[in-house]
Amino acid sequence: MRRLVMGATIAVANHVAIARAGDEAPSLDLGRAVYEQHCASCHGANAEGAPNWQERDAHGELPAPPHNAEGHMWRHSDADLYQMVEKGWRDPFNKTQRLTMPAFGDVLSREQIRAVITYLKTLWTDEQRQFQSEESQGHPFPSEAQ
Repeated sequence: MRRLVMGATIAVANHVAIARAGDEAPSLDLGRAVYEQHCASCHGANAEGAPNWQERDAHGELPAPPHNAEGHMWRHSDADLYQMVEKGWRDPFNKTQRLTMPAFGDVLSREQIRAVITYLKTLWTDEQRQFQSEESQGHPFPSEAQ
């Protein structure tokens, strides 16, 4: 019974978070499914990040960071997050030419990219969502993502 109540509480909190995010609320189920299929292998099943994610490796890169409230993803605008997922990301301390995070623009649809970002917002605190929402006011999802 306790698990049922806890699960219902989390589900309600997630829906409230989406409403607060001001997004058009792409499906949380879709976002969660995209995360599990394409992101969890590096960022963790619970978005907890790779082990030792704060220690640079031999390439000068940091392992995949958490996407939950322990990480820093919430500091980026919607435009920045969309671009990172679509085009990939290269750690500025990366000593190689390869991307640190691969591009998913050829793998995921615009709807899937938006959905996974929206899903990840449900893992943040209210204060983090508020900060990210303010960051996104001047840098919303790009028009091609609509």
